[in-house]
Amino acid sequence: MSIVCQRVCSVVVGTIGTVVRHRVSGMNEGRPGRLILLCGLPGAGKTSLAKRLADQIPAVRLCPDDWLARLGIDLHEAEPRDRLEGLFRQQSEDLVRLGVSVILEFGFWARAERDEMRLRARALGAAVELHYLPVPTDELWRRLEARNRQESPGVAVISRSMIEQWAEIFEAPDRSELILFDHP
Repeated sequence: MSIVCQRVCSVVVGTIGTVVRHRVSGMNEGRPGRLILLCGLPGAGKTSLAKRLADQIPAVRLCPDDWLARLGIDLHEAEPRDRLEGLFRQQSEDLVRLGVSVILEFGFWARAERDEMRLRARALGAAVELHYLPVPTDELWRRLEARNRQESPGVAVISRSMIEQWAEIFEAPDRSELILFDHP
């Protein structure tokens, strides 16, 4: 395991307890919490929605981009992102089991990812929501172009060709999939 990945793992494990203490009011007296998956490409509005939902519900919001940025890791680096998302999946199950609602802000581009998380949460008896944010590629690019100009720490620069390539591989949920999830 690389030094970067070791740093990611130790920070995640050490910080989750603090996050839970701040959100413990969301516990449901022995009932599982709910799992909320945010699905969409970069620029779709996942972070804005996640922040709003986290305050309203309340819920623990797990966003790989935020954590990678705080750790000083390139947001496009695959190995730390994959490891962090794996830890978040595991932590989300533990939190849901404790009655805490959790928002996973991964994008969930593939149906297989969404199915896996839905089935894992259902096995715990939890409700599972999928919030799909469909945004046309031209609008995504407009938003990303503005975000790219901010040059803020923690903002990954995304090119037009990247978003077009990702749009081609993104598996949008259809009606038959959406009905498998609980309503908000």
